[in-house]
Amino acid sequence: MNVVHSAPEMRQLSRHWQMSGETVALVPTMGALHEGHLALVTAASREASRVVVSIFVNPTQFGPSEDFDRYPRDLDTDLRSLAGLKVDAVWVPSVSGMYPSGFQTSVELARLPNHLCGLSRTCHFGGVALVVAKLFGVVRPDIAVFGLKDFQQVRVIERMAADLDLGVRILRHPTVRETDGLAMSSRNRYLSPGDRAIAPALYATLRSVGAKVALGATDSAQLIAEGRSALESAGFTVEYLNMCDPDTLDDVSNVDHLVLVIAAVRLGVTRLIDNLIAVPGAIPQTAHPAP
Repeated sequence: MNVVHSAPEMRQLSRHWQMSGETVALVPTMGALHEGHLALVTAASREASRVVVSIFVNPTQFGPSEDFDRYPRDLDTDLRSLAGLKVDAVWVPSVSGMYPSGFQTSVELARLPNHLCGLSRTCHFGGVALVVAKLFGVVRPDIAVFGLKDFQQVRVIERMAADLDLGVRILRHPTVRETDGLAMSSRNRYLSPGDRAIAPALYATLRSVGAKVALGATDSAQLIAEGRSALESAGFTVEYLNMCDPDTLDDVSNVDHLVLVIAAVRLGVTRLIDNLIAVPGAIPQTAHPAP
């Protein structure tokens, strides 16, 4: 497993593989790896002959009051986690390598960021689009794998890759969950023991909303109100709970087809996000197990 720090070295390695007729899959991460990340790596290894994992805590996607400085970083542990998997290169760029002096380029989308998390984190998805565009530009992957826990991020990346003709196939991976349903996240380590006991109620509430859709409920305003009440009663501060079109992320008022049920909440100092697809007539599945 090659540990690569410079963009030129990473570009040369990836180009060598592709010129030899091999396919390359990229799994972008910010480190603090957990079983959810490792599931993405395993999925990548099934799709391509070479796998690159990037580890980079990207400053451009953090707002001034967010947790960039305290975001967990433990490269040695991350490398040990990857050692038993089929990983050909771990690319660990520096901030100065990614954004050298004089850097002034941005990548912005007109509509998808103007929903959900983008309303309170106004610089976030521009930062995500920028760093992913740079990662794609260096690695030139055939495939890139992203988890669906951050559904809006996946849609932003899919749209950017299509709009810019980047030639990368975006592979969606189902959210990987703990046995009690909590979506795996690097930020879960911020949860106190008491908050950790409450946290699974987020997904349970989304599943309850989805079950009501399956049984014929169509009034999204009522469903959202009932869901918000349940979340607040459980102890969450609700940033949003929405029902929206899974392609455009536009709000849906009348549920007559499949709909994305998506939420962001706060529990103590921790911000949690989760989502599911609800389909009229189809009961949502139980928590998706780790592969």
